[in-house]
Amino acid sequence: MTFSIQGKTAIVTGAAHGIGLAIARHFLDQGANVVFADRDEGRLHDELGIAAGGEAPGNAIPFAGDLRERLTIANLLSAVLDSFERVDILVNACRQMVPSDPLDPDDDSVAMLIEQNLMTALRLNQAVARRMIKQAGSDEEDETRSIGSIINLSSIAARRTHPELLGYSVSTAALDQMTRSLAVALAPHRIRVNGVSFGSVLSSSLMGALKENADYRADIRDHTPMHRIAKPGEVAEAVQFLASDAAAFMTGQIITVDGGRTLLDPVTAPAH
Repeated sequence: MTFSIQGKTAIVTGAAHGIGLAIARHFLDQGANVVFADRDEGRLHDELGIAAGGEAPGNAIPFAGDLRERLTIANLLSAVLDSFERVDILVNACRQMVPSDPLDPDDDSVAMLIEQNLMTALRLNQAVARRMIKQAGSDEEDETRSIGSIINLSSIAARRTHPELLGYSVSTAALDQMTRSLAVALAPHRIRVNGVSFGSVLSSSLMGALKENADYRADIRDHTPMHRIAKPGEVAEAVQFLASDAAAFMTGQIITVDGGRTLLDPVTAPAH
């Protein structure tokens, strides 16, 4: 069985930068209809080569908005249905990471990251799942075929202990459990919900960190058995597998893409 997603309609959030952008482009190359969703409208248009007043090429559309707002999620679904009439895949790749001070009572980063990384993902998962159920209707065809696939991007920080990443670790750990819980709730509807947890990937934020700290690259390599940093496309391929019918009997699973990083798991090593 191939990992085909050709002809499927996918929403990819966080699609203006880094890993989200790599996934959206990869899905486009694989023949899917792709909605590139992000807050950064200018970057979305640049990445899709849209001139002022123009339209996106082929089977891609941009959607700009703050998905922390419920109305924005509703508008996103309307835009998808207007263009492609259905949604088959959701890739929730919009995450945020900021350092936390675990002993500062005025540090609100934990609440902020829970809202961004957990609650926004939950509301989006729920809205898309409801749409998938509705468009399936009373269809009683092959019970082995999924009617939809949701993939939430997480982090190995969910399983590590690093004080400066308190908010990020807590929010991604909660995201993993949300993924499992929704997988059970949506299984009777033939909607699969899985996650991809990754370690060091050459994302926009990591590239910025590497520029600021020349020793950071060597530190990451030293704590990764495969002794390198992943390319965004390597995450995209794992996501494609989960989105495809090749993973038809997989749900509630968090696939780890980290080059073996969590096999060592030293507490002092950053989980970027």
